[in-house]
Amino acid sequence: MKKIILTAAAVFAFGFANAQSGAFKLGAHVGLPTGDIKDGSSVNLGADLAYTWSVAEGLDAGITTGYTSYLGKDGVDAVGFIPVAATAQFTLTNNWFLGVDLGYGIGVNPDGVDSGFLYQPKFGYQMGNTGLYVAYKGIALDGVTASSVNLGVNFKL
Repeated sequence: MKKIILTAAAVFAFGFANAQSGAFKLGAHVGLPTGDIKDGSSVNLGADLAYTWSVAEGLDAGITTGYTSYLGKDGVDAVGFIPVAATAQFTLTNNWFLGVDLGYGIGVNPDGVDSGFLYQPKFGYQMGNTGLYVAYKGIALDGVTASSVNLGVNFKL
């Protein structure tokens, strides 16, 4: 756990040190659970905070965190994760973009839930400071995957 925290701190420090043209993004998502978690979960809800900066023409990169929860159904406990990830967004045309988040999903709820590799490819539409996207989020745990197909929105602050 100490390595995860130190890695996250280093990523955040690097991001802020190189953030001459950066922006914060605040977002939320809702999705349908898929794969191994769908039998015990009814919906995926979450909030995201990212800091990105322009790396090249049409390419933004940065760091992201937040909270995502797979709400339980039929008496099953909700399963929650804190993502710590790198994020990138490539503008295809004036408004359409492709993005990806890669990192680690830290299991926080219920006690003892595994942590694992997080991946989230995105496809979206940017309208000024507001972005709408469709994403597939997966967190590869020990032998199972917590995954969902999500609709999300983010706002540049």
